[in-house]
Order: sequence, then structure tokens, then C-alpha cells
Amino acid sequence: MLNKTKISDEILYDIVKRELERQEKNIEMIASESTVPIEIMELSGSIFTNKTLEGYPGHRFQAGSHIADELELLANKRGKELYGCDHINIQPYSGSTANYAVYAAILEKDDKVMSLSLDQGGHLSHGSKANFMSRFFHFDHYSIDKETEQIDYDGLEKKAKEFKPKLIITGGSAYPRLIDFKRIKEIADEVKASFMVDMAHFSGLVAAEVIPSPVPYADFVTSSTTKTLGGPRAGFIMCKEEFAKKLDKGVFPGSLGSMHLTTMAAKCWLFEYAKTEKFRNIMRQIPKNAKTLAKELENYGFRIVSGGTDTHIVLVDVRNKNITGKEFDDALDSVGITVNKNQIPFDPASPLITSGVRIGLTSTTQRGLKEDDIKEIARIMNDVAENINDEEYLKKIKLQTEELISKFPLYSEEDRKEII
Repeated sequence: MLNKTKISDEILYDIVKRELERQEKNIEMIASESTVPIEIMELSGSIFTNKTLEGYPGHRFQAGSHIADELELLANKRGKELYGCDHINIQPYSGSTANYAVYAAILEKDDKVMSLSLDQGGHLSHGSKANFMSRFFHFDHYSIDKETEQIDYDGLEKKAKEFKPKLIITGGSAYPRLIDFKRIKEIADEVKASFMVDMAHFSGLVAAEVIPSPVPYADFVTSSTTKTLGGPRAGFIMCKEEFAKKLDKGVFPGSLGSMHLTTMAAKCWLFEYAKTEKFRNIMRQIPKNAKTLAKELENYGFRIVSGGTDTHIVLVDVRNKNITGKEFDDALDSVGITVNKNQIPFDPASPLITSGVRIGLTSTTQRGLKEDDIKEIARIMNDVAENINDEEYLKKIKLQTEELISKFPLYSEEDRKEII
């Protein structure tokens, strides 16, 4: 795959090779990461990169689009079959741009939007003050219950009646529990708001029917195609038929320009792959591994936010170990396990320090790790936390990490030769 680059730019080739080696030796547990099949890499760098297009099949602004039209129509057909939706738009470049396209489709400046706040599991693009969208719309946030650390639906309903938003958003980047889509839809209908679900983190689990789908309830469903779906770095949007024309205008020309046909080709392949038993078996194993990790870490004295998980995410409060999320993040990275520091609900620590870490089980599950292997990872994590300042001991733990993950190749030898 990089035969020409190897000759024309040895320095860059070496960087790519070293990243492959890092991933091979690393236990990847960042919740937003996954390992793509080799076909995703092939299509993401395919001949379609030469083609510029704007608009939609049959209504393009550039000539020479007839083959690309076939690609987009096939991808749309496969996506609709996979999720059982009325309408799909696969042009967004990411989960965030998918969200922005929905805003462009149905909101006017200063309209009111209600969402789960970032520090309680939401997402930057859902109205965080750090995100530029907060300059255009009036965002307010519903909360989770302090006792259960799950969404406070009664509080959500009360706030919606008072705030009267035009759009209610649910989903996020660090919420490990199932969401009652039906309840939120009823609340949205009562206050005459549209309802959007950002399922970027759990779209693979939905595709495999491992967890309930938001599609029957939400007016709009957005997603990235990475994370549990395990595809290219891109996004897509689904909606009810009544919103189809508005959505398409919100995507183009409302918020995006020319499309990335290479990642659209990869999405087309991905939607078909997600219907296979191979994919579904991986998705079925992910929550099993996540629940195992949560239980084991709890046994070691860590506190698990909300008491567990229903998805791929385990949100861990590390304060019982007298360390910060940043310290644990850095120490785990030094032994070859990558997680990310993350605020826990009502966190007294800053976003740069945090009291917790967010752990995802997608990549490890894709590599074939099962419950017993996850228990070994939990043991290693506890050893790191208990010996966080002992550099010599951490070096020994790194050898344990490498020995464990070496049993589960990132790619087959044949595929590895294709990559580099």
C-alpha cells in the first residue's frame, strides 16, 4: 500500500511504519478508537480521491459524476437497510459536521437547544462554550441524577417545559448507559421540539442490534463512522422522511462543500460489512468485555461511574487510589495501555487534570480479547495505580502488557504487508 511512498519519502514512510508498530504493541482502550479492516484503508486511498463533486446524485454541479452517483446511491441503500431508516445522508466528514448539518437544516440564529452537558457525558458540538456553535444558538443543558449518575428524565422534562427548546439532543462521548429514547421523544413532542440523537459512540452496537436503536424515535440521528462502527474517519445522518429535503440542504450547501468520495466509498463497504456475523459477534462481545472490566476494577477499589456500563464505555473515578485522571492516563500510556483522562460527573478537578479516565473496549475486542484477557488488563491497571511513581516497576509491567497483546495480532501477516 505504501510501496511508492517508501521510495519517494523515506522519512514519512518511517513515521507510518513506527505508528503501525506502536499500535501493534499497544493495548488500545480509548473509547473513540477502533481498528479498521484493510478494505477501509484501501478505499480511503482509492482513485475517487481525484474526483471533486458537489450536490446529490442526478443534480451535481460538476460533470463526470455518473459513477460517483452509483457509489453514493449504493451507500445510501446499504445504510438505510442496515439501520432501517427513512432517509440517510452520508456526505458529512465527521460526527461533529453531521451535528452541524442538522443545526443548519432546522435552526435559525438564537434558537434554543437543550443537551447533556459536556462535563456529564455530552459532546463539544452539543453546545459547549468551548465550541463555536455556542455563539449562534442559545444552549442549555439537562443533567444526570447525582445518586444514580444516569440521565435525570424528570429533570429533563421540567427544564424542557421551562426552556422550550426548538431542538433536544441526547447522546454524547462519555455516557456509559442506555438512553430512554422513547421518553425523551415524548418530552420533545410535548414541548414541540425536534429530537436528535448523537449515536457516534454506540452506532456499531445499534447496527448489530446489541442495544436499542434510536431510529424509531428520533427525528434526526447523527453518527461518526469510527468508534464502535469501526470504519473511516467520517460521519452520516439519518432522519424521518418529513425532514429529508431540509436535511440534504443543511448538509449541502448549508454546512459542507465538496464531498470526500474516498471515505464515502469506505462507508459503502462498511455498511455491508456491518450486516455480517463476523461484525455482529464482535459487537456482542464488546459489552461483555466492558462489564467484565468494570466489575474487576471495582473489585480492585476503583469507583465505576453509574455503577457499571451498558455499552463499550467504562467511566472510572480514580480518586480512591489517591491519583488524578491525568496521572493514571500518563502512567498507563508508559506501560503500553492508552486510555484518556476524563471528567466524571460533578468533577471538582479541571478538564486538564480530571478525577477519572474513560476506557473503551472496542479495539481490544476487535483484536480477539475475551473476558479472561480483560481481567488480566484490570490487574495490570491496578498494579499501575498502586505503583504509579515506581518507574522500574512500571517497566516490568510494560513487558507484561506487550506479552499479553502479542497473542492478538493487530492485522494478519498478509494484511500487514499490504499496509507497509
